Amino acid sequence: MSVSDFSPPKAKSVDLLVIAGEASGDEHASVLIEQLLKDNPEVNVSALGGKCLQANGAHLIYPLVDHAVVGLFEVLKNYFLFKNIFLKTLKWIQHYKPHTILLVDYPGFNLRLARELKKKGISVKGGGAVKVLQYISPQLWAWKPKRRFMMEEVLDGLAVLFPFEVECYKDTKLPVSFVGHPFGSENYKPTVYYDPNGPLLILPGSRIQPVQRILPVFLDAYEQLLQDFPDMDAYLPVPDKNILSVVEKILMNHPELKKKVKVVLGSEKIKVRVALMSSGTMSLSCAVAGIPGVIGYRAHPITYLIGRLLVKVPHLGMANILLSSDPPYPEFLQNSANGKTLKASLARILNDHEARPKAEANSSKIIQSIHGPKEKNAKEWLAQEISFC
Repeated sequence: MSVSDFSPPKAKSVDLLVIAGEASGDEHASVLIEQLLKDNPEVNVSALGGKCLQANGAHLIYPLVDHAVVGLFEVLKNYFLFKNIFLKTLKWIQHYKPHTILLVDYPGFNLRLARELKKKGISVKGGGAVKVLQYISPQLWAWKPKRRFMMEEVLDGLAVLFPFEVECYKDTKLPVSFVGHPFGSENYKPTVYYDPNGPLLILPGSRIQPVQRILPVFLDAYEQLLQDFPDMDAYLPVPDKNILSVVEKILMNHPELKKKVKVVLGSEKIKVRVALMSSGTMSLSCAVAGIPGVIGYRAHPITYLIGRLLVKVPHLGMANILLSSDPPYPEFLQNSANGKTLKASLARILNDHEARPKAEANSSKIIQSIHGPKEKNAKEWLAQEISFC
């Protein structure tokens, strides 16, 4: 099988291959690689990832983030695409022999790859020379907790973002280090800030299928909100041109919002009053910035039903999981995530004079909980682990 779809490395020797298949992983890994290269500019880093890793010094051999999907139904629908990418990734590794591989989240692809690298005798755990590390743990505390035993067998080290995750691996021999979340770092520069007169921030996601399901509902909620708050504009950042195309098509069904919604490609600093968002990294970034808001999410019905059976946590947003005793964001899932309920929740926040002080207090609690230990941050962990140091 050819690896012609993948670019060759910039140098004959590949010190580090980073594999990040989602936008959040691409963003987090890019911060780590930027810090690593600042102290070790001679290191040759290749990546299957996205524009963030590329911008921060990694040589992008394949835009894996462009194919990100979420949910069992979507994965099955794209099975042959992912199988082809997987086989070509394996072939690239066999051909160029990177010294170390850093797997970033994306467990369905990455852990399967680690298992195959062991099976073929390529990785250290398989008797080979390639060290395989993982940055960002799968959500074992939410579902598939038994994966930790397979990870123990195929990984040489794991760095986790949240302190409670270390406990998930206590019955394994896998070396696990809590290194802190990038959002809790002193060097973290948020792109969103609070402004009592700012617009509504609309964050429907960074993958095509979720945006197609969630954005029409968010726009419906915004239309209804304008009846009570006619002067409120909206700001809608999109990560890439593929999502931009989807957003523009959806907005065509809402011509009355054309002058009210500012769609921006890429990230820029923005001051907002309240956020309407899907789950995951976006809710955490808004919580860290002290932005009041509401979480709404819709998955494919089959994915949702399976998730209800398997997922063991009471909340969807990471900020709510971290502050589970008093979750900062109302959550509305599936049919509950509709224009009427989302609008009503947003209106309550906008009419609550305590919403911003509460959000600021929650921000301080979250930053304290995700701030990494002084003795070992993510960059120091990686520098100690990779084979060329």
